[in-house]
Amino acid sequence: MDDGVVLRVEGLTKDYPNGIRAVDSLDLELKRGEVFGILGPNGSGKTTTILMLLGLTEPTEGQVDILGLDPLRSPLEVKKRVAYMPDTVGFYEEMSGYENLDYTARFLGLEAEERKRRIEESMEKMGLRERMHHKVQTYSHGMRRRLGLAEVICKKPEIAILDEPTQGLDPESAAEFLELIEELKREERISILLSSHMLDQVQTVCDRVGLFSKGKLLISGTVAELSSRIMGGKYAVILKADGREIKNRLEKIEGVSRVEEREDSYFHIESEEDVRPTIVEEIIAGGGRIYELSIQRHSLDTIYRAYFKEVAHAA
Repeated sequence: MDDGVVLRVEGLTKDYPNGIRAVDSLDLELKRGEVFGILGPNGSGKTTTILMLLGLTEPTEGQVDILGLDPLRSPLEVKKRVAYMPDTVGFYEEMSGYENLDYTARFLGLEAEERKRRIEESMEKMGLRERMHHKVQTYSHGMRRRLGLAEVICKKPEIAILDEPTQGLDPESAAEFLELIEELKREERISILLSSHMLDQVQTVCDRVGLFSKGKLLISGTVAELSSRIMGGKYAVILKADGREIKNRLEKIEGVSRVEEREDSYFHIESEEDVRPTIVEEIIAGGGRIYELSIQRHSLDTIYRAYFKEVAHAA
């Protein structure tokens, strides 16, 4: 591929003998240097898609081109250039983190000194250097996820495929883990395909996303593009202010479609454009005071639910 696309999928379909269609006519592209999130509830076909991309299960129909290779015809070459972190990361419990990565690195055909350099460097980046000679059975769940990313870095792949990377992590650990994924993209220049059912959690790290349901890729684009297409380009503005007849003043602003007064002097405003400058003018003109004014981006979860509501209404 020489058009900036490192992964292209066309018409990818997977049927099982029991009559279930796990993936239905999937078209998808991953561009060089981007993070693309395939997002949707558990059971929507994300993991089956990943297994077909890696050549670990054969599609019923369709084609996969990954770095110019067919994963079914060239599985070893794909494995050398593509790293995979499954939703359940498995390591040898009685071996240390270092030994586990060394075991993996041997399959890459690396000399001992190069293996040592890569392993120490990757574990340093993941904050595991002090624990790299401890047995994996002593690692917490979060440390095991970090070790999984260290294995990805150690491989120096062109593409990393991460299946539910924040699975089982508390919100703080998940946020830290997503920062590490951003570092993979920024510092290692790796293209990343990320699968998750935690839509709001991963939206900050994705350049583009595709929303999955029942084996189909429903819609894809940047979060801003999806918000504009599904939410009708609406803005959500949060205001905290005091003064006279604030709600009436806000409702008269051109472009404002809804004003909801909440507790503690908060107002939730929906509008067709960014009306914050006009809000400031109106509040000050009425002798009021502003304590907080911010614009809220629609979350992926909100967009996802709105999409299904729109589809159901159309049906």
